[in-house]
Amino acid sequence: MQKIKFLALLLVLFSLTTTAQQRNRTDIADQYKWDLTDIFPSDEDWRTAFDELSQKLETVESFKGSIMQSPENLLKVLQFNSALSMEASKLYIYASMNSDLDTRDSKYNGMQQELRHLFSTLGAKAAFIQPEILEADWSTVESFIEQEPKLAIYRMPLENTFRTKAHSLSENEERIMALTGNMSGTAASVYNTFRNAEMPAPEVTLSDGQKLKVSSSEYSRIRASANRADREIVFQAYWDNYARFKASYGEMLSGNVKTDIFRAQARHYDSSLQAALYPNNIPVEVYQALIDNVNKNLPAFHRYLQIKKRMLAVDTLKYLDLYAPAVKNVDLSYTYDEGAKLVIDALKPLGKEYVATVKKAIDERWIDVYPSQGKTTGAYSNGAFYEGHPYILLNYNDLYEDVSTLAHELGHTMQSYFSNKTQPYPTSDYAIFVAEVASTFNEVLLFNYMIDKVKDDDIKLSLLMNWLDGFRGTLFRQTQFAEFELKIHEEAEQGKPLTGDSFSDIYSDIVKRYYGHDKGICVVDDYINMEWAYIPHFYYNYYVYQYSTSFTASISLAEKVMSGDKKALENYMAFLAAGSSDYPIELLKQAGVDMTTAEPFEKAIQAMNKVMDEIETILDKKGM
Repeated sequence: MQKIKFLALLLVLFSLTTTAQQRNRTDIADQYKWDLTDIFPSDEDWRTAFDELSQKLETVESFKGSIMQSPENLLKVLQFNSALSMEASKLYIYASMNSDLDTRDSKYNGMQQELRHLFSTLGAKAAFIQPEILEADWSTVESFIEQEPKLAIYRMPLENTFRTKAHSLSENEERIMALTGNMSGTAASVYNTFRNAEMPAPEVTLSDGQKLKVSSSEYSRIRASANRADREIVFQAYWDNYARFKASYGEMLSGNVKTDIFRAQARHYDSSLQAALYPNNIPVEVYQALIDNVNKNLPAFHRYLQIKKRMLAVDTLKYLDLYAPAVKNVDLSYTYDEGAKLVIDALKPLGKEYVATVKKAIDERWIDVYPSQGKTTGAYSNGAFYEGHPYILLNYNDLYEDVSTLAHELGHTMQSYFSNKTQPYPTSDYAIFVAEVASTFNEVLLFNYMIDKVKDDDIKLSLLMNWLDGFRGTLFRQTQFAEFELKIHEEAEQGKPLTGDSFSDIYSDIVKRYYGHDKGICVVDDYINMEWAYIPHFYYNYYVYQYSTSFTASISLAEKVMSGDKKALENYMAFLAAGSSDYPIELLKQAGVDMTTAEPFEKAIQAMNKVMDEIETILDKKGM
């Protein structure tokens, strides 16, 4: 979760796809549900705070024309901004998280709409702040910081503002840009509401005669079934249903892409990709290098697919087989309480304070655990409640991947917790580029803990394959998404039309190349060309590539920590507490990994091949 910078709210949910069997929320014990009263005791208290924030809008313009007259004036406006930002974050997370618990309830969605209007108005009124600061020289700002020590905590955001000066606009232009915020999120809002609440689910008859409505949660559950016939039935029905709404989904995503391009062009960036990466000082070459490296290493991915085929004992591996259990008769299921204990034990190398905080998150209702009717799918961690604690949304369904998801989201939560605890508010947020390091780091620890713990070959095979599935889902699949996202933006920037059909054509070409469809490695059925409509991350503006880069970074860092290197652990804990006190690339260098080089990626592929070697050794021993 990003905090508000110069009064512009940026909300990002850290999401992963999970399985989810829905239940009635009233049947779930309170200990497994959020306690949102820590944010506001009631909706009435939220309304009071909303009204108070609305009244403060009228005082924004009192700073106009005087900001750079003295260090004291600059401090006042920045402190005012921080106070508003903190309160606005509380208002938004309360409304949005309540909405996520039941997307069918329009009450909290309406509250979010009120906030978006408020933020747009606030942004328009405050449009003078950044241009007025940028009228001064950086040397003036530095002298102000020397004269007024309380300005020191704002050095990094101010420095970044001056670094991006070429992409800042005049007061009137900034006001217009702020006003667009009230409508620029419409495509994403429509997508979220339609996909989670209003799109009808197809009904199918499974191989045993059971009738089933294939919601997203049921699709996630059945795709992991050992019954291939059921997977065939559900995949066909689920994606054919998406195809019924291809044109509508196309318009939604096209509208979002156009928003990204508008913002990039308005701020004089060379491309929407540069616009997304430049504010965090990420070179576009990092993005392109990821895609290039993955494509060069598709043979390693195809080796994984061939192992999957071997273990499933199928003549032809199909895309619908990828989530199926590769080892039969192995029960890798864990209740939430069992999974939580595994995670706690796995994270012990990170120290007593880290583990104690994880226990606190579990015991004090920071986590909303189980799926329920209307609850948003997936999982995320929200760390924007600076004065309180982070929150985690899960859709836990007793599978090992749910245990892994819990570890993943706790990684985000711990980074938010330690950054909020250590950093002053202006540098307590952190860039998405580093956010996924903490989450995937925890997955590495969990995997290694589980592998060291088990001796049975079948269970070990299941865990090793689950870890390889993580390489597929995090390194290769997310890069596949990143390549698709880049391609659709480039098409639009070249003036080419974006429709449901064109999205499907582009997606199909990429996914078939990744999975070796034409080489006979994995058959990708034609209906998979609608999968792009299933991915909410395409509305997050070049988000997905960071899963892949973070995955490679976390493998390198985790290896050092697990080796017992105390300095490596010290550096990693400092990284978790660093917030945005430096640029993301620099923070990772200080932690011990350089993302401007190919080394992290190469180490990840080495780790992947090592796991595949181990799997093939066990398979050979078993004569499979």
